[in-house]
Amino acid sequence: MSDEGISQPGTGYRKGPVLLRRGQIPEQTTDQRLLSKDGDADWVHGDPWRVMRIQSEFVEGFGALAELGPAMSVFGSARTKPGTPDYELAVEVGRLLVEKGYAVITGGGPGIMEAANKGASEAGGVSVGLGIELPFEQGMNQWVDLGVNFRYFFARKTMFVKYASGFVVLPGGFGTFDELFEALTLVQTHKVTEFSIVLVGSDYWTPMLEWLRGPVLARGMISAADIDLVKVVDTAEEAVEIVVGRDRELRAAQVEALAELEAAQDAAAGRVSDERNAS
Repeated sequence: MSDEGISQPGTGYRKGPVLLRRGQIPEQTTDQRLLSKDGDADWVHGDPWRVMRIQSEFVEGFGALAELGPAMSVFGSARTKPGTPDYELAVEVGRLLVEKGYAVITGGGPGIMEAANKGASEAGGVSVGLGIELPFEQGMNQWVDLGVNFRYFFARKTMFVKYASGFVVLPGGFGTFDELFEALTLVQTHKVTEFSIVLVGSDYWTPMLEWLRGPVLARGMISAADIDLVKVVDTAEEAVEIVVGRDRELRAAQVEALAELEAAQDAAAGRVSDERNAS
């Protein structure tokens, strides 16, 4: 997903499974109501029901994506126009990921998201969109084959991370930064496996990395190793090679670890059997 401020008349406002248009569009999003501190005590009665709704979003998301298979998340701006270099680059990323055997997950909106979904769909792969309720009409782009709409950002962001084996990030604004640093924090703190995070477009991302290597690192806010968690490339081929290569390394290591565990368990079982026979 990413950026805010996009209006596409006719696509409608998604509120969970409900589609609203024109005068039916509410002034507040579900997130705004959840986080509102309006001073009354209605939350005492309403919040337990909100918890059930939040739970249902996780259940619906898990159910829809449980059999997705290997997948990569692609982030970038909703404002990127078709035909621009960034748009075409995202199309290529989506296509190459499918050719490597991966589904493509985006925020389901226009711009970079639409482009990555387009590349994945045209290549015959699974094109996933994780939509979000917003106070303007955005809607799911036409290239999404499997779409899930969310009321809450935090539920949606969990799906981006849970079902992805890597992250490809193209130029974007606040929404893209949010998704990038969310993934980076989870990898840095070992809350998730150390998947690859690849930034595409050195001209766009280098100033941010220079800031991280400069005052942020100098003040001890991060370590030098943290910056190495992010790779910067300029082509779709490089981005896909990195995320796919890292995923295959992790899968091979997992298979090897399981084999070693099984061997150790078999050896332990053999020793127990020998001890029993000896007694």
